[in-house]
Amino acid sequence: MNPAAQRFDFQDATIAEALQLVEEAGPLDDAQAVREAMALRSDGCGRIIERARLLGQRIGLLNELERARAWASWVLLALVALIVAGGLTLAGSVVDGSARSINVVVALASLLGLHLLTLLLWLFGLLVPLGSFNASFGWLWLALTARVAGGKRGQTPILLRAATRLLARARLLPWALGFASHAIWSLSFAVMLAVLLFALAFRNYTLSWETTILDPAFFVRGVQLLGAAPAWLGFPVPDAQTVLSPLAAAAGQRAWALWLTGCIVVYGLLPRLFFALLCALVWQARKKALAPDLSQPYYRRLLARFEAMAPRQIVDADPGRLPHDAATGLVAGETADTLMAIGFELPDELPWPPAALAAAGAQVLRIDGSASARRELLDTLARLRPRRVLVGCNAASSPDRGTERFLREVASLSSECRLWLLGGDAQATPQRWHAWLADAGLEGIVASDAPEAALRGWA
Repeated sequence: MNPAAQRFDFQDATIAEALQLVEEAGPLDDAQAVREAMALRSDGCGRIIERARLLGQRIGLLNELERARAWASWVLLALVALIVAGGLTLAGSVVDGSARSINVVVALASLLGLHLLTLLLWLFGLLVPLGSFNASFGWLWLALTARVAGGKRGQTPILLRAATRLLARARLLPWALGFASHAIWSLSFAVMLAVLLFALAFRNYTLSWETTILDPAFFVRGVQLLGAAPAWLGFPVPDAQTVLSPLAAAAGQRAWALWLTGCIVVYGLLPRLFFALLCALVWQARKKALAPDLSQPYYRRLLARFEAMAPRQIVDADPGRLPHDAATGLVAGETADTLMAIGFELPDELPWPPAALAAAGAQVLRIDGSASARRELLDTLARLRPRRVLVGCNAASSPDRGTERFLREVASLSSECRLWLLGGDAQATPQRWHAWLADAGLEGIVASDAPEAALRGWA
């Protein structure tokens, strides 16, 4: 199970998954949302939820979701009414007519045929995924809700895709859609049975069967086989004499009517009620897995950004050298083909950018080291995800914990981070910085005071 599943409810998970789909076309400007999420929540999963809510509110996903939820019940009622009307039409065609004659075989096929076909398709879909093909009323309900609530240009289809992916990942998609489908069928069978029993109770009908090419013994065996299960519930089964009699007596007509009713209950209503209950139980057992997959690169990048931006607790009194974790950056597939050169806390006498950077084709920035400037720069790096970052530092200054924290954050938001030491003693400077980088766990950052070394293989 996803370890973050306990921290998401289905609505939050749907919004977060929908944002991932939206950002597949390009990252959103989320600097403000990220800062607010950092201030409101203390854990990575909670910050992902808060960022999703803030961005979802800004681009209208939350409003779309509320509108879809409001329309879902109305669409469900309309779909139920449509199915019930169809059931009433079928029941009316069975029990009506000037001759008041019912062909029990045709009646049974009319009332159970589509039900059995869709039920078999659903059961087959549990064993063999049918991909985009779905013949259930549950899928029709979701699709119509997205269409009605979102229109042609709304974002409800994105929410539908997000919810579908979550359900599929939790192995709940056929069960969730199946529950809606079984509930609709159960209601339709209940209405059809009520109409059928009312008509048979207060009007006189003649029930029989007809054939041109089949042996009458076939119908005798068929009636007995189909009536075996209803007989367990007390429904009578017409005997061979009643089946073979062209016009059965009143007792035989009653047996035919109750046999037909029992077949609809046992082979129609009860299976749908059973599978609706089964779907509900499976939903309760698996609903905790309805959460985004935080192991995906999209969510790993968000967690890395939040971790890099989290303020580090530093005690002024240094108890001694403690081991540092090695700085880790983004893999090549997670970055854009962007080069950046950043001047960090450089004095006015050191020009930035140096002339050697003119032909490197990099985006050039310079910050004074203030908290606001550093925050804005890190937001820019998180948005651009550069392939390489070159940081220019004053070689004569002493590296401190603020410099370490800045370099570690920059390294986590790029594939490669280099350090260019400007000014200072050409002999002692590089050795002092190399020793400090190794001691701080930043061995992956290459430091050099020579332009040709700092820019080697840069473009």
